[in-house]
Amino acid sequence: MKLKHLALLGLPALGFAAAASAPAPAPAPAFSEAQLIEEFGWFIGKRVGLTELEFKPAEVELLLKGIAQAAAGKDSPYALDQIGPAMDKFIQAKQAAYVDKLKNKNQSVNLDFFAKLKENKAVVELPSGLRYEIVAPASGPAPKATDTVRVHYVGRLLDGTEFDSSVKRGEPAEFPLDQVIAGWTEGIQKMNKGGKIKLYVPPHLAYGDDGRPGIPPGSTLIFDVELLDIKAGGAAAPAKK
Repeated sequence: MKLKHLALLGLPALGFAAAASAPAPAPAPAFSEAQLIEEFGWFIGKRVGLTELEFKPAEVELLLKGIAQAAAGKDSPYALDQIGPAMDKFIQAKQAAYVDKLKNKNQSVNLDFFAKLKENKAVVELPSGLRYEIVAPASGPAPKATDTVRVHYVGRLLDGTEFDSSVKRGEPAEFPLDQVIAGWTEGIQKMNKGGKIKLYVPPHLAYGDDGRPGIPPGSTLIFDVELLDIKAGGAAAPAKK
């Protein structure tokens, strides 16, 4: 039986320390065993995605009951080949409800955002729904959809949360324009080499209702992009992700 929605814990290599990429500033404080166990429980809950499942308090009690049984080495009280499909269906329904909730919330947020954006006369709206603003004009060539571009960029959600940044990585990104989200394919062609642009990408030109890690379903994305170089179509390009 495949419990694809639950098999999320790579317990042999949890990688707590990997979460902090910055150098450790000082010796870490000492933690009690109770604190470590509590944190381990939190980590498991986050890793499994309990927040997205939105369990009610009574459901959390049942969840803890099952964890206690597993921790005690007891077998499941149910036949896994029988309860597994029902459990998958239950979890999928929970996940779908959470996604719908986020979509509805973001639809309202998106409408408000783009209504206010109309007040910014520097922003150009295209028929596709993409909006952009030339932040720093340049006189270099403009890329075509078949070209590979080298850029620095920062991607943010509407609330300002940064979800990706080549600047923080310290290395420009390079990719063919026809292998990225539609908002990028269209928007980057509106700038010139050496220039900077701000893209306002609605969900249907980004990741739609699917979302990505760090990007909730139905999210409008804002990108600050600097176009460093252009390679004509046919140049070697990185594989699609």
